[in-house]
Amino acid sequence: MKLVVLAALSLAATPAFAQTPPPPAAPAPVDYASAANWICLPGRDDVCSRPQPTADLNPNGYGPVMPSAVAADPPIDCFYVYPTVSRDPGLNSDLTPAEEVVTAEVQFARFASVCRTYAPLYRSATLSAIPRALAGEDVSGAFNLAYADVLAAWHYYLDHYNHGRPYVLIGHSQGTIHLTRLLASEIENGPAAGRMLSALLIGFTVEVPQGGVVGGTLHRTPLCTSVGQTGCVVTYQSYRAESPPPADALMGRAPHAGMTAGCTNPAALAGGSAPLDSIWYAGPTRFGGPVITWSSAGPPPAPFLHTNGLVTGECRHDGQAGYLAITVHPDPADARTDTIPGDVYFGPRLIPGWGLHLGDTGYALGDLIRVVAAQRDAWLRARH
Repeated sequence: MKLVVLAALSLAATPAFAQTPPPPAAPAPVDYASAANWICLPGRDDVCSRPQPTADLNPNGYGPVMPSAVAADPPIDCFYVYPTVSRDPGLNSDLTPAEEVVTAEVQFARFASVCRTYAPLYRSATLSAIPRALAGEDVSGAFNLAYADVLAAWHYYLDHYNHGRPYVLIGHSQGTIHLTRLLASEIENGPAAGRMLSALLIGFTVEVPQGGVVGGTLHRTPLCTSVGQTGCVVTYQSYRAESPPPADALMGRAPHAGMTAGCTNPAALAGGSAPLDSIWYAGPTRFGGPVITWSSAGPPPAPFLHTNGLVTGECRHDGQAGYLAITVHPDPADARTDTIPGDVYFGPRLIPGWGLHLGDTGYALGDLIRVVAAQRDAWLRARH
């Protein structure tokens, strides 16, 4: 033992061991002056400027394929932060987009019908970070790096692109985590709050007091409760109506006593059940689950399908649980699917505590766009 100790001391006395190694260099900041670091920017050809071929999914088959609308000169902006989709190795993604572009196309591009579209690339926490976090590993550094990028993109947007225009924040899952932090720490107490039409914070919990609409995660920004209301939040996490959030659910539960997960139904902001105006992505999924046979009339004629009322949504609360209850209305006599996608699988295993997380945005995408359009109109009326 004495020889081992002496050997260690002699090594420590040499120049190679006498100095503490320097900490790793901080990653270089992202240059948001470069258009290459944005998935969507107004005035160029990208996934947000291209009309999306869409067909109605009808009880008797498919309707004609029609392009989605892209506004020529919309008076408002939308700033989008995408969820955890990167399959890059390590805890943070690189800035070479792959899954991120497809996700922006599915969740965000259709908002080009009402707003100018801004979607920054950022070094998001990757899919590989999820099991490591669930296993108890500290991945806060990965999320802090991701947030630092979102914050830098936001400041660049404000300084160079916004020019005092009204705007909407749009996020899902990890994107909602970062935008909620941004709203709480940078926006709701600052001058930009007055121009925020709304924040669509979908797929992760925004806490509010049970029975209340403001307080908790955000101190000043309330949930939206009426059509045309501005300066408010639309938030929900989707679960099948017959399978509410379990006690250990990651989604749809507030972590603090006396609080609940905020829920606003985009199709019925004042409350109650309503048919949802859904846009379904009919392309291949990379996240498991059953293959959907959309219609007995054959394969989809377009990558996007539209339904109104195939599913309904209703906000429900039970103590700390708050969620958008999704009810499917099957009809064995019609051609449409009676099975909807959105469940989360880790490999072959269904994860009930995540609900219908993968479908959050699509279930009510038409309703979300209408919410934003009504807010735009209310804003313009108030200023003319």
